[in-house]
Amino acid sequence: MAIVSNTISYMDGDTVLEAFFAFDDALSARRPAVLVSHAWGGRDEFAADKARKLAELGYVGFALDMYGKGVLGKTPEESMALMQPFMGNRAMLQQRITAALRAVKLLPWVDDSKIAAIGFCFGGLCVLDLVRTGADIKGVVSFHGLLDIPTETVVHPIKAKVLALHGYDDPMASQNKVIDFQEEMNELGADWQLHSYGHTLHAFTNPMANNPDDGKLYDAVADRRSWLAMQNFFTEIFA
Repeated sequence: MAIVSNTISYMDGDTVLEAFFAFDDALSARRPAVLVSHAWGGRDEFAADKARKLAELGYVGFALDMYGKGVLGKTPEESMALMQPFMGNRAMLQQRITAALRAVKLLPWVDDSKIAAIGFCFGGLCVLDLVRTGADIKGVVSFHGLLDIPTETVVHPIKAKVLALHGYDDPMASQNKVIDFQEEMNELGADWQLHSYGHTLHAFTNPMANNPDDGKLYDAVADRRSWLAMQNFFTEIFA
């Protein structure tokens, strides 16, 4: 195994974006690619580490950029200010993540008929919005994603399979939002699953999350279970 990583710039209109990608150079054949959509703070080391771990599994890991090259939120306030325009304009969000999908298909190691996406927190919402565009990809996995349903965009028939990995006690995805999300997926005829982890808060995959009063807490068991669930899902969709 020889994991190689680098960054690549791509565009959404006039906005320059920078993705981090990783792959196993010991493999010669084209292989599936997995987009990694970051949390509210921007494309950080957490997202890059997930791309490397995906490369170790034999995929091309592509940590996309929603905000712009070098743009990161250094405080919760800055992160909220970066995320909020996309929450308020889901068409803009969908256009931005679709630019990442176009970019990953151009990488020479990628089998562009086998692409999936995963996302964390805000990134979970982003990958769910990607499937709402009707994107022709194999599947998406939302880790403790925001489940707010867009109201101002046209939702197309969903082609990708959907796996949502959710903390039951996550205050940022209330039970009402969970129910609305499930009903939406049913109405759209999606092939969907939702795994709910008991006694689990928001950001359960992030070891830096240690603020239960704010609803965010790392959970090693849920982290391990959710990553295994993702791997099983990929085995199915990339068969």
